[in-house]
Amino acid sequence: MILVTLFCICALVTSLQADARLSKRYVIGGCPSHCDKSMCPTMPKDCSTGQVMDHCNCCLVCASGEGEACGGVGKLGDPVCGESLECSVTGGVSYSATVRRRGKQGVCVCKSSDPVCGSDGVSYRDICELKRVSNRAQSLQQPPVLFIQRGACGTSLHDNPNSLRYKYNFIADVVEKIAPAVVHIELYRKMVYSKREMAVASGSGFVVSDDGLIVTNAHVVANKNRVKVELKNGASYDAKIKDVDEKADIALIKIDLPNKLPVLLLGRSADLRPGEFVVAIGSPFSLQNTVTTGIVSTTQRGGKELGLRNSDMDYIQTDAIINYGNSGGPLVNLDGEVIGINTLKVTAGISFAIPSDKIRQFLAESYDRLARGRGTTKKRYIGVRMMTLTPSLSKELKGRLRDFPDITSGAYVIEVISKTPAAAGGLKEHDVIISINGQRISTATDVSAIIKKESSLRVVVRRGNEDIILTIIPMEIDP
Repeated sequence: MILVTLFCICALVTSLQADARLSKRYVIGGCPSHCDKSMCPTMPKDCSTGQVMDHCNCCLVCASGEGEACGGVGKLGDPVCGESLECSVTGGVSYSATVRRRGKQGVCVCKSSDPVCGSDGVSYRDICELKRVSNRAQSLQQPPVLFIQRGACGTSLHDNPNSLRYKYNFIADVVEKIAPAVVHIELYRKMVYSKREMAVASGSGFVVSDDGLIVTNAHVVANKNRVKVELKNGASYDAKIKDVDEKADIALIKIDLPNKLPVLLLGRSADLRPGEFVVAIGSPFSLQNTVTTGIVSTTQRGGKELGLRNSDMDYIQTDAIINYGNSGGPLVNLDGEVIGINTLKVTAGISFAIPSDKIRQFLAESYDRLARGRGTTKKRYIGVRMMTLTPSLSKELKGRLRDFPDITSGAYVIEVISKTPAAAGGLKEHDVIISINGQRISTATDVSAIIKKESSLRVVVRRGNEDIILTIIPMEIDP
């Protein structure tokens, strides 16, 4: 037992002696435990490559330039590479603590071999050459040369396929592909007294045929006097409403122009998966071609879940932001295919789109209706401009018109167009429509809804203090 103990003690002593020898080998000449500036080597007056802290983080030394020595045993004042350079030992091994302990020196090499452009408009072989020229300029009291662009001067992102932006900016690629086929839609109405047309709403749409057919939301173009479409190049055209499905909230409008338009293709929304990247593009707040991105939260959100009682639609839910004016714009996948129409926004991060399969069905049915001559290319028309009468509007009108009736709801007649069914039936300006075919009228929308369904109208209007009954037969016209 005593012999075993003595053997262990001897082994321990031997190990400590070996550690001491190693410590002596690697610590002598190494960084001191405390930085003493008086031990730092004298700095030359001219450091063309700039000044840096040594490996001990104690002394300022002249930075080594490209191809110059670096490293050492880690003592005060060992040469250190300048900005954008790294110390490389023979064989491409980087200078590390292990290499330093072995007392090896290396050579400063540039971290990047890519060309760069300087603020002087000169292309440099790499960033290190630019830094060298900049330091030389500063030493001569001249402005420094700034690094302003990766790649040679005058080159673009596409000239550098190794750029991360070039490789991974897939969203920008999608937007570049689809933007020319997205349109801004402006809706106009005439004002009550001035008779001037003013923009009252806006929305978005996208081109589905090169001869000018555009898909948008039905609620975007409903009950508007004039629909105007603005293309990406700024050109504007009046549009005609070709077909509308109010229940599905899809509309087809058309512009006539001599040139062919770029179009968007419909993808299959049935193939869509939760988690897919999507891009929403439109004209929120009349700001043309505004882009937002997100993912598909769910592919089938029932309309009844959203409080839409009469809806049998399954909407696509996305966290891509859809704002006022985005309505009617496309929701696209990363292949640039339309997988929905931006339609509803509940709150930030919760938005809904009509699936592209529903759009495809609408377009097929619309084509069939138009081909058979029974599409919604005709609409019922009585020739009247009106607005909803509210208590505030009623108060204003009473101040302007002495015989305006004491009524606060209904459809206020702004204008009756001559030689129309409304004029022939005896309707007059300032009348308030209060009933049609026995149905109470509270808003101008109520009147429009009944006109669409009824071929003969028994209209009750309040004129002054009298209720007058009129008969109006709507006529069918092209929209």
